[in-house]
Amino acid sequence: MGKPTIIIHLIILSVLLMLTAMPVVHALDKNPKAVGRWFKKLDNAKQKTTKLHFYFHDLATGGKNETSSVIAQATNITSQSPFLFGILRMIDDPLTVGPELSSKRVGSAQGIYGSAAMNEFGLLMNFNFVFTDGPYNGSTLSLLGRNAISNEYREMPIVGGSGVFRLARGIATAKTYFANFTVAIVEYHVIVLHY
Repeated sequence: MGKPTIIIHLIILSVLLMLTAMPVVHALDKNPKAVGRWFKKLDNAKQKTTKLHFYFHDLATGGKNETSSVIAQATNITSQSPFLFGILRMIDDPLTVGPELSSKRVGSAQGIYGSAAMNEFGLLMNFNFVFTDGPYNGSTLSLLGRNAISNEYREMPIVGGSGVFRLARGIATAKTYFANFTVAIVEYHVIVLHY
């Protein structure tokens, strides 16, 4: 074998090793016919309640470790507002078992949030909890609601889901564990009904 052939074989071997090391996505068939069959079985399906607990790490630190970036802001208002009214951030925040960023990662929160209140700290949250570990691997929960971050506990609705959490509805309760100007660690307790 020549040098280029060896390099190609090494690249193929590396790709195969990476693919086998990736977490296996939950084996729920997602093609339209399979989803239709799943819906037909709902009349006899029993509703389940699932409780989840994890920590959300929002890192607006700048640089390579940033997980939350400003994507828009109101030109004339945001810089004058003590509550940053009109700022919008895109996130891909780690979800972990414990409050330490180094603890086991169970997924990500992916989506957007923005400052939607002019006279207090109030965020509009619109994102998915994307699970990448354990029995919920490959499944998502969708959160859409108001987060009054100055309150000790905040309650936001879970409005849907995918995979294991198809037709999910429920509540996410958030409590700030730690926050400063660049890092927020938020404890989440989520209770959802699904089939």
